Amino acid sequence: MPINILMPALSPTMEAGNLVKWHVKEGDTISAGELLADIETDKATMELESVEDGQITKIIVPEGTKDIAVNATIAEITVEDNEIVSIPKIAEPIEIETTKNNLSKPKQIPTPKSNDLGSNKSNTKNRIKISPVAKKIASYNDININNIIGSGPHGRIIKKDIMSLINSKNELHESYFVTERTGNAEIKSFITSNEKNLESILNIFSDRQYELIPTNGMRKIVAERLSEAKRSIPHFYLRRSIQIDKLLNLRAELNDTFENKKMKLSINDFIIKASAKSLQDNPKCNAIWANENIVQLKSSDVSVAVAIDDGLITPVIRDAEKKSLREISSEMKEKARKAKEKKLLPEQYTGGSFSISNLGMMGVENFDAVINPPQASILAVGSAIKKPVINRLGEISVGQVMSVTLSADHRVIDGAVGALFINSIVEYLSEPLKLLI
Repeated sequence: MPINILMPALSPTMEAGNLVKWHVKEGDTISAGELLADIETDKATMELESVEDGQITKIIVPEGTKDIAVNATIAEITVEDNEIVSIPKIAEPIEIETTKNNLSKPKQIPTPKSNDLGSNKSNTKNRIKISPVAKKIASYNDININNIIGSGPHGRIIKKDIMSLINSKNELHESYFVTERTGNAEIKSFITSNEKNLESILNIFSDRQYELIPTNGMRKIVAERLSEAKRSIPHFYLRRSIQIDKLLNLRAELNDTFENKKMKLSINDFIIKASAKSLQDNPKCNAIWANENIVQLKSSDVSVAVAIDDGLITPVIRDAEKKSLREISSEMKEKARKAKEKKLLPEQYTGGSFSISNLGMMGVENFDAVINPPQASILAVGSAIKKPVINRLGEISVGQVMSVTLSADHRVIDGAVGALFINSIVEYLSEPLKLLI
């Protein structure tokens, strides 16, 4: 029985991907779990594995093809008729009826319903059929999969079923899919109804020299999410200056002491730890906004903005309040390396209740950061600058002063609550020995 291998949604924000390399060829016999291809998403390069035993009968999309829409057919596999037909690793396809140069709207995926029997076990294998990613998301959000009827083949629970239950499924915009064929490859482009006409914009600059640079997947996602954030989130800003001479001295002493162990703490490591402890001290700020509800988290999961060639990504340091400065430093360096190599897994950059964006190392003195939804706050960190300061004796001396700005969502965090939060961060960074306790 032939079944399709689809372009999977390998990250929560992925709409299209690039097929970097095939690891199989037509005629190859494969087993479930065997590596099929390398897929470049908007965030990372990941591996696509087979979920079926069978034979590759047709490769539809050649390696090197870019901007392949999620759920587009990329290959065909033939399995034995007595096997249960499964879908690819991540997502159920959105069926689209198209003809060349014709437009049509995508069909809506049915909303999962509660199962009266309390389970959807397979008749043949006596188990609940659920995709690996759907299972992981359900487990993370404490969702009972016994009460779900999946919308996939034979009642298989897929990612979209779970996302709809936690009210975080991205709504399908009023849109169209345009389909063209190039050889065996099917290329689908997504056009929103309110998209500005590119040609009319370029006409304004028709007498000027320019280079047209199409945005990649990550840049599109950054643009969409941050534009939405500025439109929909009522930002307010709290600013403080911190004298960090004690922090710099402690950092230098620790780095010298543990030089043989190749440990090198950064200022950012102290900021992550200070933020994590401050979130515990101010639990109302350790929260996210979820469809007119406030979700207050128990652990301090801190996202840290990392600039990469294609845009921005925010690896998450989970349970940061429980980790030592050394552990935070080691984990942050490893995740920053993976981010720049586009090897971060989705679970390593999704989630988090609070973000840090540090441009101090680039000489920026202060700035206002945009909140990363659904989070409710983000800390913008500027550079440390030598300034005149007044010591406890009332004398003027020179000190290292760093500026920080807290951007907060007023739907979740009130002004006074935000003030206590940023004051707590300032206290920890001014007296960094408290971070070692």
